[in-house]
Amino acid sequence: MEEFEELLEKIRRSGPERSLLYGLSNLSGEELAVLNEAWPSWPTDHRRLAISRLVEIAEADFEADFCEVFKVGLHDQDPYVRATSIEGLWEVEDIALIRPLIRMLRDDESALVREAAAISLSRFALLAELGRLQDHLGRMVWDALWETIHAPHEDLNVRRRALESLAYFDRPEVRPLIERAYNDQDPKMRISAIFAMGRSADESWGETVLDELEHDDPEVRYEAARACGALRVAAAVPTLCRMVADPDLEVKLMAVWALGQIGGPEARRVLEICYQEGDEALQDAAEEALAELEFMEGVFDFPLFEYDGDRHD
Repeated sequence: MEEFEELLEKIRRSGPERSLLYGLSNLSGEELAVLNEAWPSWPTDHRRLAISRLVEIAEADFEADFCEVFKVGLHDQDPYVRATSIEGLWEVEDIALIRPLIRMLRDDESALVREAAAISLSRFALLAELGRLQDHLGRMVWDALWETIHAPHEDLNVRRRALESLAYFDRPEVRPLIERAYNDQDPKMRISAIFAMGRSADESWGETVLDELEHDDPEVRYEAARACGALRVAAAVPTLCRMVADPDLEVKLMAVWALGQIGGPEARRVLEICYQEGDEALQDAAEEALAELEFMEGVFDFPLFEYDGDRHD
């Protein structure tokens, strides 16, 4: 324990070097209690940098587990630390997080934190829709997101993230919310509406997202391509095939991802060209998309990869 206390003191004095931060992985028991006591004494810039780097390390190294540190960060005085701690807990499906996230969504003074909480609740919305969450917990998630969307003075980014999370629920109230957001004059809200269309798994949005593929705004094209892939809009394939040459790199990669989701001979042909002739980023995306095609078609002799389609914004 003395060695761990020395590690924390070194981080407090010298700053959160990456090599030191690995010592915060898989904490429990007495070590966690010591961290709880020491954490507030770290300078704010050290806590901010530590949390940011822990998120980066966790994304790159699946063996590193900083969940307990992120839970400590949820109670930090600094809003950036709280918001980034929420981000770090993205893959944690522990239902004990539901109430703290809802409390932060409703009551935190920082819009940055409330936005992070609204995004984070999406995984519990999905679990509820899949029947993997107790009914009363699913209702709690729904109620918190619904209230947030309808809060008249709430920050726009918080409301639109709440809409994106609520889109997982297959309930009749969701479609009018998406329609209203799509007709909103704020471009960010419209982008969230398109994202929500894809997340809703409602195929009736197919024509709408198809129309947005050639929008002037690359963020709109990006989300429309993602939604077309999520909804498997076959009619989008010709446009998506052209979009693999989009001037915006992220739009181009999302078009490749969407082709892998939709499939078909033309999608395969274009993906194979991208894999053979594209730059490194395009080749990697095409390889993953082709693996997805093979998986969907029941052919398992191609190496499988994952592509999660990160948000453009």
